[in-house]
Amino acid sequence: MFETTVDLPDEAATEALGRALACARRVGDVIALAGPLGAGKTALARAYVAEATGTPDAPSPTFGLVHQYEASDCAIHHFDLYRLERPGDVWELGLEDALDGGVSLIEWPERIADWLPASTLLVRLSPLGDRRSALLRGDASAWRDRLAALPGIAVNAPASPSAD
Repeated sequence: MFETTVDLPDEAATEALGRALACARRVGDVIALAGPLGAGKTALARAYVAEATGTPDAPSPTFGLVHQYEASDCAIHHFDLYRLERPGDVWELGLEDALDGGVSLIEWPERIADWLPASTLLVRLSPLGDRRSALLRGDASAWRDRLAALPGIAVNAPASPSAD
């Protein structure tokens, strides 16, 4: 495992991180977007979807719980699990198919934490006054080199095994 923190001085920086992650995507990626209400999860996901698919202003799936978009290389599934009644309900939303051959962006991932793949990239957004920070934590073999190649992201030394 490794982790790094990215300073996000404004919403534009949060969106830039979403676009950068979209440019580094691979089929099978799972990105877990965590943080309190208003932390920027949806802004990051919308920017990711816009970059990957050309779909501007993608709606939040808060009420539908999941939206699917087509990129040139795969389907992108944007889950918002805030209103999920029971963790097992996620299977009815198509999580299994999403994990099989697309990219999954999952807001409120703690609701299904036990079912996320080990290679999931956690992006924990934290408001800091008018700024935000993003903690990125993931499997080094799946994410370290890709994230290190992105502008503005300095990947630190591997985290200790207990940092999970």
